Amino acid sequence: MLSSIGKIVVVAAVVLATTAAASSCSGQTMRERWQQRAAERRANGGQGPFAARRMQQQQSMALPSGAQVDRNVAYGSDPEQTLDVYRPANAQNAPVIFMVHGGGWARGDKEAAGVVNNKVGHWLPKGYIVVSVGYRLVPQVTPMGEAQDVAKALAFAQGKARSWGGDPSRFVLMGHSAGAHLVSLLSAAPSIATNAGAGSWLGTVALDSAAYNVVDIMQQSHFSLYDKAFGNDRQLWSDASPTLRLAHAPVPMLLVCSSRRADSCAQARGFADKATSLGGRVSVFPIDLRHGEINAELGASGDLTAQVDGFLQSLNLP
Repeated sequence: MLSSIGKIVVVAAVVLATTAAASSCSGQTMRERWQQRAAERRANGGQGPFAARRMQQQQSMALPSGAQVDRNVAYGSDPEQTLDVYRPANAQNAPVIFMVHGGGWARGDKEAAGVVNNKVGHWLPKGYIVVSVGYRLVPQVTPMGEAQDVAKALAFAQGKARSWGGDPSRFVLMGHSAGAHLVSLLSAAPSIATNAGAGSWLGTVALDSAAYNVVDIMQQSHFSLYDKAFGNDRQLWSDASPTLRLAHAPVPMLLVCSSRRADSCAQARGFADKATSLGGRVSVFPIDLRHGEINAELGASGDLTAQVDGFLQSLNLP
């Protein structure tokens, strides 16, 4: 008979063997799985999916005095094709921030606190309208289908802008994470927007995208969220790569990147270098904030908000 210590050793060996087998079957080490889960939490604003969903359901926001919000305005027939419109009091010919949420192309919500709260609190009192956009997600569509949804929403919002007190000629595209990838893709390949009926816009703010060149990402070690979004379709990799789609100078762009991430700023600089070579005005702003913090803290007092405000002022906006 085994002693108590011997039984413990046997049980521990079985557990270790089972864990190793699971790792071998999945093709991932334990460290790789931890890194993947961390990446997915970052893509979801620093929260796990269930915690983030609870936060979204529980969050509430006090609007600036006199402001109004129109929720779930449909721009398409799918339940996900809706947008929320935050309007300041007595808006007239107001500039419009057109915000696209992130979430690894497979999750996220236009009403999440990190997506809207500080942005609405900062820019509505300055006279801006803020539009927060929902779109269909992977696996219902590919990231190219998401870009087409964003383009369709942009065309809709520009068409409705005057009825909201906005100016359709003074739109600025903004997005975080996967949303930053989508607005960068529209900026690099504006035919996606024009084919949906959208007009031009003044500039684009991309908040910590690390997906300017999807082909490079997919040919190197990467997190599985990219596989879920882009699969093995090499044509999709190319079509969804802002850097590879860029053929002419884009609208002025500000690319914010987290200096805490190895991939974000390098990808942003690659895009900016190509845009500059084509005569574009694209600047990269590295900042010592985590991925989710860049989204949530924009609009709060600090260097990030000051940098974005300066970019907006360079577009002759308030």
